[in-house]
Amino acid sequence: MYNSVGAEQGLRVSVTVPVKNERDNLLPLITEIEAALAPGGAYEIIYVDDASDDGTSQILAELQVSRPHLRVIRHEFSAGKSGAIRTAVRAARAPLIATLDGDGQNNPAYLPAMIAALEASPADTGLVQGERQRRRDTLFKRVQSRIANAVRRLVLSDVTSDTGCGLTVVRRDVYLQLPYFQGLHRFVPALVRRDGYAILIHSVADRPRLSGQSHYGFFDRLWVGLFDMAGVWWLIRRRGPRPNAKEQRP
Repeated sequence: MYNSVGAEQGLRVSVTVPVKNERDNLLPLITEIEAALAPGGAYEIIYVDDASDDGTSQILAELQVSRPHLRVIRHEFSAGKSGAIRTAVRAARAPLIATLDGDGQNNPAYLPAMIAALEASPADTGLVQGERQRRRDTLFKRVQSRIANAVRRLVLSDVTSDTGCGLTVVRRDVYLQLPYFQGLHRFVPALVRRDGYAILIHSVADRPRLSGQSHYGFFDRLWVGLFDMAGVWWLIRRRGPRPNAKEQRP
């Protein structure tokens, strides 16, 4: 099922989009991704349908007919956002991975600049992280997000103030080195830094979701997020030494 990098020559980037019950947002977002990336060379779009039950899979099948660059993977049961992203990255055929949420809040127009920034960076730069400006959320959500981000930065020192932004560009091999767990998508910058890679921050404008309502709730993930953060703190401090290694030849 999964393809190694290089299996498809010429691909510059794989755009990965996890979705669950986002049928009304599929065509508008795919159209925006195509408009943003078409001038910049070959790309693929990988949608992972995380066991939707609203007709998302049927609409994606229809959209695939005229789009050879659109790939669709469906989960038999819901694995969550981190699980869907992992599925997409493992299936990707390009050396760079762009991630964005399927609700349309992340504007794909920022992707070309973010991709170019990572390509122009040295190999020890692993990630370009979007950072939302002028958040469009409710006051309550903005306040709780600021508190959560401040606590996370204090505990994990991950240099970004907005890991909740789904808009990122990361090297595929760097992502695949990360330990996998539910909630990984909230801690990618911290774990990328743990592996010795630099992170670039790219400011992006926030916008409302295109249609529908969010499937994520603050109180639903509060305690899980705290336990996850404790686990990531442990992983960072238990990272083993990684000496430079060179094979000896006779």
